This record gives sequence, structure tokens and C-alpha cells, in this order.
Amino acid sequence: MWIELATEASPAAQFAPPADPAAIDRIERRLGRPVPADLRVLLLETDGILGEFDEGIVWTAERIAADNASFRADPSFARLYEPFDKLLFFGDNDGGDQFAVVPGEPGAGVLVWEHETDTRRRVADDLADYLRRILSTDGDEWYVEEDEDE
Repeated sequence: MWIELATEASPAAQFAPPADPAAIDRIERRLGRPVPADLRVLLLETDGILGEFDEGIVWTAERIAADNASFRADPSFARLYEPFDKLLFFGDNDGGDQFAVVPGEPGAGVLVWEHETDTRRRVADDLADYLRRILSTDGDEWYVEEDEDE
């Protein structure tokens, strides 16, 4: 289902073999938060999705665990940014902005964390909506807000 959806949005999308279920379980143990069902099913179908230019549309299970743990443990991040504990980052735009879900809050949709401003806002209704948007658009214009002064 997920590979088909992503391929329809972008035939250039690249897919990894399925994740080992134990790798997904490690995310949950390491972060102390459940992996949302839709992300779990996606990872069991393909352990990550790369965009046309190798952007990390959906990271591997190992990267999800490692990057989220690093964000939570980095003392410089704690000084610079609001806490990341509620977020589960799973992808990026290859320019610093990260995409996340809030486990246990399916209505929150997919959020972007803009690293330069520490802004966190909803950019997609769910994982399927996120994949359709990010894979069918060039660059980051699909989620960047226009400056009202322009």
C-alpha cells in the first residue's frame, strides 16, 4: 500500500527492503513512546523512502531511533529549542527541517520542525497526505509559509 501510494506521487521514489520488526520495537524501547500504527506498517513494507534527490522522506527504523534519541539527549539542543519529547521525527527535507508525528495523538497530523526558528506546525493531515505532498512537489514550497510582507 505505502510503496504504491509513494510511487503514484513520484515514480522516482526509492524504497528499502522491509524493516525488521525488532528494529521498530527498538524505537519504542529507546524512546519510551509507541510508533504510530501507520508508520509501523510503512516501515514493515519499506524501511525508508528516499526522494528523487535522495532526500530522507521517511528514515529507516534505525535512523528514527538514533536521531530522536540524539535530539532528546543533546545538551545544546536543550538550550536552543523547546523539548522534543512529544515528537517522533521520521523524515527531513535534506536542508535541516524535520518532519514528525505526535505518538498517541493521531489528530495532530504531520508536523514540520523548522530548525532555524524552532517553529513546529502541522503540514499534513496524516502520513499518507504527507507522502502525497512531499513526493509530488519540488523543494519545500509545499510547506513553507509565505511571508505576509512580500
